[in-house]
Amino acid sequence: MALQIIDRRLAGKNKSVGNRERFVRRYKEQIAEAVRRAVGQRDIRHIEQAETITIPKKDIREPSFRHGQGGVRDSVHPGNTEHVRGDRIARPQGGGGAGGSQASDSGEGEDDFTFTLTKEEFMELFFEDLALPRLLRTQIANTQQYKSRRAGYSHDGTPHNLAVVRTMRGALGRRIALTKAPHRELAALEAGLEALLADGDGAGEAIAELEGRIGALRNRIGKVAFLDPLDLRFRNRTRVPAPSTQAVMFCVMDVSGSMDEERKDLAKRFFILLYLFLTRHYEKIDIVFIRHHTQAAEVGEDEFFHSQESGGTVVSSALVLLEQIVSARYPVADWNVYVAQASDGDNYGSDGAVCRNLLADKILPLVRYFAYVQVVEHEQNLWDEYSQLAARFSHFAMRKVSGAGDIYPVFRDLFRKEGAGA
Repeated sequence: MALQIIDRRLAGKNKSVGNRERFVRRYKEQIAEAVRRAVGQRDIRHIEQAETITIPKKDIREPSFRHGQGGVRDSVHPGNTEHVRGDRIARPQGGGGAGGSQASDSGEGEDDFTFTLTKEEFMELFFEDLALPRLLRTQIANTQQYKSRRAGYSHDGTPHNLAVVRTMRGALGRRIALTKAPHRELAALEAGLEALLADGDGAGEAIAELEGRIGALRNRIGKVAFLDPLDLRFRNRTRVPAPSTQAVMFCVMDVSGSMDEERKDLAKRFFILLYLFLTRHYEKIDIVFIRHHTQAAEVGEDEFFHSQESGGTVVSSALVLLEQIVSARYPVADWNVYVAQASDGDNYGSDGAVCRNLLADKILPLVRYFAYVQVVEHEQNLWDEYSQLAARFSHFAMRKVSGAGDIYPVFRDLFRKEGAGA
């Protein structure tokens, strides 16, 4: 028996979800190109928003077939004094536009097609075919392993998981609960027996009765077990999902005095793209923000993107702090460590050589990938020093950007998924 599934979900007023998805799939290349153009025209605050894009009509024109009139036909064209049957008539050199939204000097006018991408569609196309390079077990967001974790106590278990202290505490509480009332009654009977014995009035029957009741109570109390199977408590463990891969991204930004507002804007654009990419694609990832001038500091997300602090330039302070954080919190046996650094390349004196040695000796052997972005076109001190590392370390990448339009191509180049086409 064939099973037929009909999707009757509402697609919204005057919209067709199925047709929309097919349109995006069919004209993905044209839409992606329009997305790339839109990125360079946006300011930082509006990067993660929906977008209205325009596609030339000629790019979405569909082929069509129709029947021609066929056969041999004679026609009379009034006013023809220049041509006879069989002459070839040249195409007109101008005019004859087909009509459209804009003027044309080529004899063809075209109506552009305007299409609005939702925020989710825009960001999906924005980060398509991107991934963290050289990530061990790259299914960081999907593949899960399990680890054992304490989950309270249970009544059943193996002897080596017996929680002795918890068991004895439960046994003591049970004994107190079962014997507290009998102990109070026993104390009252023993006090009455002492009073009768002190009077010595010879009430033998009353004394015998009290002694019998006291003996019964003591026998009852004695039957309460010191340890009962109900008291046993075993340490319980349960399996919880754990990420198969852990990754941390260090974002290192130069905020020194040589980084004017335009250069800082370029650096922030790059890091905002990186932040959006990481948070949308990976569920289990840490992001560490480091800002530096003459001194480096680990800061929060808000301060990293909005603080106005500036000063001199000592890039090595950020690299030293980075290496300290990795050693203290992110052992390379358990973490994939990534670094993205943005600077104008201007550095103090001989500090460039210090940075190169720090990278070569301490940082690059620890990280999976290091991306350096210089936000000026002309080469600076730091670029010259870092260039000596590019030939030695395959996981070290350097790029330059000189304008907002360069940010997205450089970003895609640095974080293109392995095996994806250019």
